Amino acid sequence: MPQSAAPAQDQDVLYADMWFDPACPWAWITSRWLLEVEKVRPVKVRWHVMSLAVLNEDKDVPEDYRALLRTAWSAVRVCVAAEQRFGPQVLGDLYTALGTRFHNRKQERDDDTVRAALADAGLPEDLVEAGGSTDYDEALRASHAEAMKLVGEDVGTPVVQVEGVSFFGPVLTPTPRGEDAGRLWDGVRLVAGTDGFFELKRTRTRGPVFD
Repeated sequence: MPQSAAPAQDQDVLYADMWFDPACPWAWITSRWLLEVEKVRPVKVRWHVMSLAVLNEDKDVPEDYRALLRTAWSAVRVCVAAEQRFGPQVLGDLYTALGTRFHNRKQERDDDTVRAALADAGLPEDLVEAGGSTDYDEALRASHAEAMKLVGEDVGTPVVQVEGVSFFGPVLTPTPRGEDAGRLWDGVRLVAGTDGFFELKRTRTRGPVFD
C-alpha cells in the first residue's frame, strides 16, 4: 500500500468513492477523515449522494428520528440538483458547506441555512428551491440504490468504495488527522479487501465530536 505523502502523478491516484447524506454526523466525520487521507496518501475522493430518509422510509423508527428524517430531504435534493446542473465536481464543496453549518455550527436545517451553504460553495442560491420539490427524487433514489447495491440494505451512510471493495463506515470520532488518518486508511483498506471479511464493531461510548 502507498506510504508516501509525496504528490502522485494522475495515473497513480487511487479513487475513493463516498456516498453521503449531509444530515448524518457520523458520515460527516468520515468525510473529513477522507479529506485528511488525501493529504497524506495518493487518494482522490469522489462524492455521491445517498439518503437516510429513503433508507428508513419503510422502517419502524422512533418518532423523534422520523421527525429528523423529514428535515433531511431538502439538502440531499439540493445536492442532486447541483450535481445535475454543474456536474459531480461541485458536490465536495457543497457537502463541506452544508456539513459545516449543520454539524460544526449546529445551524437549523432549513432553507436559510441551505441557501447560505450554496453561497459558501459558490453555487446559485436558487438551487434551494429543489429542496421542496420531488423532481429530483428519482435521481436521488438511483444514487442511493447504487450505494445499497454495493453493501446491502442493513447499513446506512457513509458507504465507501475503493478498488472495487465497498463497505459501510468507518464510524469514528473525532476525525483522525495527518499520518493518523493515513494509517487508518491503510488498515481499513487491508481489512475491507480481505476476502470473506464482513464486520468489525464495538459499542459507541461517545457521541460525534466535531473539530
